[in-house]
Amino acid sequence: MKYKREVFRGLALITQLGINVMVPIFLCLFAGYIIDKKFGTSTILIFLILGILAGGRNAYMLAKGVIEENERDKR
Repeated sequence: MKYKREVFRGLALITQLGINVMVPIFLCLFAGYIIDKKFGTSTILIFLILGILAGGRNAYMLAKGVIEENERDKR
């Protein structure tokens, strides 16, 4: 039974990681697109870079939390 729990936990972690990376990227792209369309500027690239950085930070924080949790479980 423990094996099934670990498999589902791994699948949930992979899904959560994907969501934590993709959502900030798409939100920033959408915001950049709206601002470009409304004001006629060219800021979508800046917002894309911000979204990638935010997604990377989210992935790092999630991985760090999982590693710390695994270390606590081993003790």
